Amino acid sequence: MSSQNSALDANLAIALDALLAENSVTRAAARLHTSPAAMSRNLARLRRILQDPLLVRAGQTMVPTPRAQALREEAATVVRSLSTLLSPGASADPATLTSTFTLQAADVIGAVLAPGLLRLSQHEAPGVAFRIRAEELEAGPALRDGRIDLEVGSIDHVDPETQVEELLTLRMTAAVRPGHPLTEGPLTPARLAAAQHVVVSRRGRFTGPLDTALADHGLTRRVSVVLPGHLAAMSLAARSDIVCLAPAPLPGAAASPLTKEAAVLGLQLLDIPLELPPLVIGMAWHPRHTADRAHRWLRSAVRRALCTP
Repeated sequence: MSSQNSALDANLAIALDALLAENSVTRAAARLHTSPAAMSRNLARLRRILQDPLLVRAGQTMVPTPRAQALREEAATVVRSLSTLLSPGASADPATLTSTFTLQAADVIGAVLAPGLLRLSQHEAPGVAFRIRAEELEAGPALRDGRIDLEVGSIDHVDPETQVEELLTLRMTAAVRPGHPLTEGPLTPARLAAAQHVVVSRRGRFTGPLDTALADHGLTRRVSVVLPGHLAAMSLAARSDIVCLAPAPLPGAAASPLTKEAAVLGLQLLDIPLELPPLVIGMAWHPRHTADRAHRWLRSAVRRALCTP
């Protein structure tokens, strides 16, 4: 067999499967929604490539040759493999996934994601494992080079290579222990500024949006300590007169899992009488993962873990 005639492309493989399954040029053509003339040409090419007549006339019908009978199951297997290969990734069964995903998220988000993702994976994708790391990497490059699969949180970087999906919008409240002086009487900007505060900043900054809003009223708050994580800040607020900021749903919105840690610590969430920017939580990933079946399941799981009350 010459190399010129040995090339069997995907279309010819599909034609071969139809011909061997139907034992008829006409029925094979109907099966593949093509013309009998086109199928006859395919049969002629297959005969040249395989150096076998494949189907021969016996009275009013066609019967397969021994070579054709031997090829029938192999041809069907090849076509099934092609179908699986070319099917959209979203149709794959999550139960077959065997992946480890690395996510980068703030601690309070990780505290919600971990149980939510584990619960979903146990029911849907038991072969999946998760690594949730602190916000220590520059997300754009880390997503691009594969050190993280997904960033979840307040997406503050603008990278044309990054895909971003907004998940939910929250507001910031003042979280204090039960019986804190701020729980008695109306909370005013002046009373809020006079209290002791903890600031959460992984870069060690003492100021944030609340300071900008207070400055518009000529006020400056007392920041006693800066911590790198929200959970530590809420724990401190639960055990002292320190005020920390904690997320809460927008007025009239459904409850958010991101308020759970504050509730567990018994913190009271007070409305802040200032115009503060909303807190938008989203997820970011590199475009090469957009159509990947495993990553699509991951994004769906994160969406459900964070957005389900």
